[in-house]
Amino acid sequence: MPELPEVETIRRQLAPHLEGRRLEALEVLDSRWSDPAAPVEVADAVRGRLIERVARRGKYLMLRLEDEVALVMHLRMTGNLLLVSEAEDEPGRPHLRVRMRLGEGQRLLFVDQRRFGTGVVLLGDDALGAYFDARLGVEPLSPEFTAEGLRELASGRRAPTKAFLLTQERIAGVGNIYADEALWRSRIHPLRPVGTLKRPQLAALRDAVVESLEAGIDARGATIDDFRHADGARGSFQDRFMVHRREGEPCPRCGTTIRKMRAAGRGTYVCPKCQPRPRARRS
Repeated sequence: MPELPEVETIRRQLAPHLEGRRLEALEVLDSRWSDPAAPVEVADAVRGRLIERVARRGKYLMLRLEDEVALVMHLRMTGNLLLVSEAEDEPGRPHLRVRMRLGEGQRLLFVDQRRFGTGVVLLGDDALGAYFDARLGVEPLSPEFTAEGLRELASGRRAPTKAFLLTQERIAGVGNIYADEALWRSRIHPLRPVGTLKRPQLAALRDAVVESLEAGIDARGATIDDFRHADGARGSFQDRFMVHRREGEPCPRCGTTIRKMRAAGRGTYVCPKCQPRPRARRS
């Protein structure tokens, strides 16, 4: 699933091509993408509007249109946004769910094999703010994401630290890949109850989250299965993983064999030495 670095990569690629241009038309080819809104309602709301800004919040990508209209998209498991020419928009493209016409012979295509991706139109900045407030917590690359703020979020919580990192209502944009990388960098076991972390550990975790996300952006995202850039190219962060998907390989820090386990319902990779398992509490 595309996480914050992958969506940010797409945002940076699309912004120079989309900002200042008009969204001439939007065609929803799969009504599941805009459900419960009817495809024609979505198309009518955005047709002909100027694209003022391409933005991101957590794992969501937004086209901020004139008159406080926002087209908010989520790629989910296998969604991709591809910027192509009219000639490349061939009939019968597999898994094409939405086509956006930009003029000058360009198209923005929403392609999604598993059909989990979504799109919604929000009218007014208040509606946009309420939409994200109900779904997302602090943006981890913003000044608001501090060690003290993380301590307040974690205080009294018994959830495993990995489950905490994956909760979008707490921290927006961190998924399985970057949670594993951040936990390894901060030497914290995924099952350690987040409320038991000390101040230095929380400070290390905050820094590790930021460092992992920035490394992912620098590599233009990770392509494990379906993620592609707007031009169809692959990301390269998978070649720089410290621990994620490296089961059986030596830890790059201490040489101990990396193991795979389950945490927060996800396949999780740890170094048993660098990330000691929490002791069981006595009743």
